[in-house]
Amino acid sequence: MTTPARDADASADRDPTGDTVPPADRATARPAGSGPLYLGVRHHGPGSARAVRAALDAASPSAVLIEGPPEGDALVSLAGDPGMRPPVALLAHAVDDPGRAAFWPLAEFSPEWVAIRWALAHNAPVRFIDLPAAHSLAFTDEDRAPDGETGPADEGTSTDPDPDPDPEARARALRIDPLAVLAEAAGYDDAERWWEDVVEHRGAADDPFSPFAAVGEAMGALREEYGDGGHRRDLVREAYMRLQLRAARKEFGDDRVAVVCGAWHVPALDARTTATADRALLKGLPKVRSEMTWVPWTHHRLARHSGYGAGIDSPGWYGHLFGAPDRPVERWMTKVAGLLREEDQPISSAHVIEAVRLAETLAAMRGRPLAGLTETTDAIRAVMCDGSDVPLGLIRDRLIVGDVLGEVPDSAPAVPLQRDLTRLQRSLRLKPEARERELDLDLRKETDAGRSRMLHRLRLLGIGWGEPSAGRGSTGTFRESWRLRWEPELYVRVAEAGVWGTTVLSAATAKAESRAVSATALSDVTALAEQCLLAELTDALTVVMKALADRAALDADVGHLAQALPALARSLRYGDVRSTDTAALGEVAAGLAERICVGLPPACAALDADGAAEMRGHLDSVHTAIGLLPDTPGRPAGDLAGRWGAVLRTLASRDSVPGVIRGRSARLLLDDGRLPEDEAARLMGLALSPGTPPADAAAWIEGFVGGASGGGMLLVHDERLLGLVDTWLTGVPAASFTDVLPLLRRTFSAYEPGVRRTLGELVRRGPAIGGTRPARSEAGIPGFGAGLDETRADAVLPVLRLLLGGPGAVGQANDTDLDDNELDDNDLAEVAR
Repeated sequence: MTTPARDADASADRDPTGDTVPPADRATARPAGSGPLYLGVRHHGPGSARAVRAALDAASPSAVLIEGPPEGDALVSLAGDPGMRPPVALLAHAVDDPGRAAFWPLAEFSPEWVAIRWALAHNAPVRFIDLPAAHSLAFTDEDRAPDGETGPADEGTSTDPDPDPDPEARARALRIDPLAVLAEAAGYDDAERWWEDVVEHRGAADDPFSPFAAVGEAMGALREEYGDGGHRRDLVREAYMRLQLRAARKEFGDDRVAVVCGAWHVPALDARTTATADRALLKGLPKVRSEMTWVPWTHHRLARHSGYGAGIDSPGWYGHLFGAPDRPVERWMTKVAGLLREEDQPISSAHVIEAVRLAETLAAMRGRPLAGLTETTDAIRAVMCDGSDVPLGLIRDRLIVGDVLGEVPDSAPAVPLQRDLTRLQRSLRLKPEARERELDLDLRKETDAGRSRMLHRLRLLGIGWGEPSAGRGSTGTFRESWRLRWEPELYVRVAEAGVWGTTVLSAATAKAESRAVSATALSDVTALAEQCLLAELTDALTVVMKALADRAALDADVGHLAQALPALARSLRYGDVRSTDTAALGEVAAGLAERICVGLPPACAALDADGAAEMRGHLDSVHTAIGLLPDTPGRPAGDLAGRWGAVLRTLASRDSVPGVIRGRSARLLLDDGRLPEDEAARLMGLALSPGTPPADAAAWIEGFVGGASGGGMLLVHDERLLGLVDTWLTGVPAASFTDVLPLLRRTFSAYEPGVRRTLGELVRRGPAIGGTRPARSEAGIPGFGAGLDETRADAVLPVLRLLLGGPGAVGQANDTDLDDNELDDNDLAEVAR
């Protein structure tokens, strides 16, 4: 990133209407022989932008030089295109390594953008004079600035003629922030607040050049005190800028050139140096082939808190100050009120009036010339948010920072892959947006299916525009939900992916084939097969399936096979809804399932606690996957499911298998209806017998009823199992109870509060007598008590009549004449008899 935050700004040149004062109304003009017009600015400063526009109107230079990469000269004319809407950025990347890239962002209120637009409107040549991106991108990571600014390595000597040998003084001079230093000198502890008071909230100056002269003088004093301020790479950048400035002065004349740059660089550009010395600093710089284009940018990426260290805290607020023609505070409060109303907040015009009055009062009490962001935020919190900071989070995200995404015309250079992606976005009516949003797709619709294919192909290419999310309302395979958010960095990812192909389809196919050939783990290949089916990469799927068959034949690890099978089972389901031929995939999945059935029992023997917990996860995933697999042609229906059931029976009854796996196997058989309840109770009785070590018994309980797998409800509705657990738990020796307590706590803590409360009530209902729970009457239902309360049951009948519309329902003529004795009030209770 280039645009350092240390660059100070010039004072705003703004009249009460917000317009620039015409040159004819200026009190002074630049005298002849005064040299280039140095306009030292703060990047992304609306006050600087207004002042630059006023100074350019007054001086009418023949050429405008701007701090930026010279490769952008060929693209600067696009800034005048009607399709160009800031914020935008110049993106440069190395041709041989697209991931090595840099951005130069410009907002509507950036002084550089205002200067470019002025030059284009007045037919004045505009040139970028900073160090070329070809050099900036060639620097190694060690050469780069910690704040992300591209620049040369820390080489050369300090410009301070008498550096202080004191280590503390040298440390104090490292990487200073000129804006903070000036604010501190003025008695401010907040640089942003000082900037607003001195620049943004001041009226227009009589002399449009005096603010820049004052800022240049202040920066000169700072450079004398701090030298390069710890930014030693700036020496090379400034040397290159001086060379470009000399060439422009020779071409257009000393008085006919305006230079728009960070104020920190003004003293260095005005310094008396020789061209020979400047060329010496540039000798031997590394260089790479680079390409440059315009890309859309966002306010979020301009904000300092979002990771762009050279940005500003409140780009939305600064954009409002720059664009508001008058009464900025009133207009800002109106924007906030509109946003809160959209969120169904009861905000009236009275709230706006009171908030404006409070903000102005706070500004007067604090000695500020105009209510700033701090005062307006305090007023909004008190008047519109009832003192809560929760709505302020929305206001900050939507307005103070903003979710604006710029636009770039189609005529801007772009890699072929980017052009194809843009075409797909338009044809599928899926516009990139800076704000995060949810997208629900119905794959039965052609447009939604196309959107799904595009998003899955982009994910395979590493372009994370969308991420799958949990769907709402439906779990069918024809539904997909995505969370979308476009970030400017994705343009770099697109450039990187361009090496795989010129279209999204060809690039995704080529990358999938390459990954299939280079993959070493079976689970990686199966996951890739799933991605190919989702993205409908038919050509790549052939290569992936061959790699999958080869890896599956060589891999004998049951754990690896178990990790690979679920992805194949899901892929078969996706193939059904997407009309993809998955016959070959089904054969591989069936083969994996067969090998798992053979190898799982031996693999589960003699495992430690960690290995048993991992194998339990494999057991669950394989069980789910086998339930999704279709029957294999040429085999009896349900053959694979039957074999898997036999494997679970083997695991449930084998003593050498850890308790957690035996318990889980029994539970899976019970849930599938393959294990009678009496047999499940017998297995639990054996596992919880006095001869079983307490730790093994607790592990069996965890496997059978642990976690969020419905084990709690099983105990609620089957008192036999609950009685066995209760009897075993009360019989655990005191010396062993402490050892099994953490495992039991982990088992039962996963239950929902209502389930835990019901279990507690069932246990409290009566202690176990003689090792068994009290017998139930014949009319009892497990989990619901020994007897039936017919009075409570009959109380449901009026509501049931109302729901079903039967006799006695509301609105019927015989509602009050109905003889209750004519009805069988115990009809509902009969279900228990």
